[in-house]
Order: sequence, then C-alpha cells, then structure tokens
Amino acid sequence: MRTFKSLLFIFIFSFFSYNGTAAERTHELLNPEWSFKGFFGKFDRASPQRGYQVYTEVCAACHSMKYLSYRNLSEPGGPEFTKEQAKIIASQFEVTDGPNSDGEMFTRAARLSDNFVGPYENMQAATAANGGAYPPDMSVLVKARKGGADYIYSLLLGYEEPPEGIVLDDGVYYNKYMAGNKIKMSNPLSDGIVEYLDGTPATEDQMAKDVTSFLAWAAEPHLEARHKIGFRALIYLFIMTILVYFSMKKLWSRIESKI
Repeated sequence: MRTFKSLLFIFIFSFFSYNGTAAERTHELLNPEWSFKGFFGKFDRASPQRGYQVYTEVCAACHSMKYLSYRNLSEPGGPEFTKEQAKIIASQFEVTDGPNSDGEMFTRAARLSDNFVGPYENMQAATAANGGAYPPDMSVLVKARKGGADYIYSLLLGYEEPPEGIVLDDGVYYNKYMAGNKIKMSNPLSDGIVEYLDGTPATEDQMAKDVTSFLAWAAEPHLEARHKIGFRALIYLFIMTILVYFSMKKLWSRIESKI
C-alpha cells in the first residue's frame, strides 16, 4: 500500500511538473543549425567577429563580460582577431589601476591582460540604472540558460505585441520565448542598428545569430580543442579495442588447443 501511494505521488508530481514547464515555454526554440554544434562542430570565424561588434555596440551598454579578457579575442578557436587587432580593441577602453607611487588610483588604457570593462561600477549601480532589474553578465550566459544558444537566439527574435487580454506594466515587454512571456529588456536589435565592418547586411536575424555565436564561444572557448581531443581519444580506443580483441582471440585459441 505504501509503495502504491509513493508511485501515485511521483506520478502526480511529474504530471504537474511537466505541465508547469509547458506553461513556462509554449513555443519551440528556434534552431538555425549552428556550425559549432555536433561532434565535428567549429565556429565560423567571421560570425563571432561580427558578434563581438554587436556585443560592443549594442549589448555592452548594459551587460558585462567580466570573465573574458581582451587577449582571448586573439586566441585560437574563436573570433581569432590578430594580436595587434586585439591590442587596438583593448586600447579603446579605460581601466582603473593603482595605487601609484603617490598612493593614488589612476586610469589607463586597457591591455590584453585586462578583463572586459563593464558598463557599471557595481551590481547596485547596474540595478538602479535598469529599473530594478539586474542585467546578467554574459560571459557564460549560453551555458547558464536552458536551451543554450537556441534560447539566446530565440529570445532576441521573440519580441511581439502582446496577445489580446494581456496587459503589461510600464517597462515590461512581451517575448514569446521568455518564461512567463514578460521581460524587462526592450528589444535591443533592429535592422541596420550596426554597420558591419565586412559589409554583411545587419538584419535582426543576422545580428542575433552572430552575437549568439560570440556568446557561445565565450562560454566555451576551448570547444574546438575539446572536439579534436575527443576524436583522437575515440580513434585510440577503437585501435586498442581491435588489438585487445585479437590478443584475447589468440590467447584463447592456445588454451582451447590444450583442452
């Protein structure tokens, strides 16, 4: 009887949990077939570079990336800016350093070793500037959100007018991919808001795809190296399996011949 009650409880809990999840997300996430997904996946070099431009010109006004340093931009497996390009990018930002020999703090141009400069001094300033909502750090956002890259991409393209009967408070927007469909961030993208340096048309879809690729790389900068290691490990295991198989076969043939 106790077992039956336990099973009944699990069934009821699972049923309502499933329906709760379904209520949170009623639309299937968009999937543009990312180049970095899959066993042999790798980043399209141009896309993360354009994505960095979108982040800098659009997202960086509110969102930080404090776990990323400017030297990462020139490392293999990501945007792969040249070292000189990365230095120029870093030099466009100022960081507070010190104290100097007089015991005072000072500002200087950022170096490759510095982490990305954030838009706010602290969390309280960020919250106050955004109507009480803290804009999350984007360094590992793709890994931190269920649905990963698909979710970020879908969210950026999910802004719509609210359906009839839904009333939104001031400063709240309707997004069909957001849990609860309400979000305090206004639509950050619009056609032509960025002028890509490589001449690519800056449509909403293109910018959403590029900035998501950049964020996916930032969350997992060694993805390509991990894929290569995994592939080599599988080849090694395959060869070892064949060798062990034939070794065991030869060993058992000697034992069987004696029997």
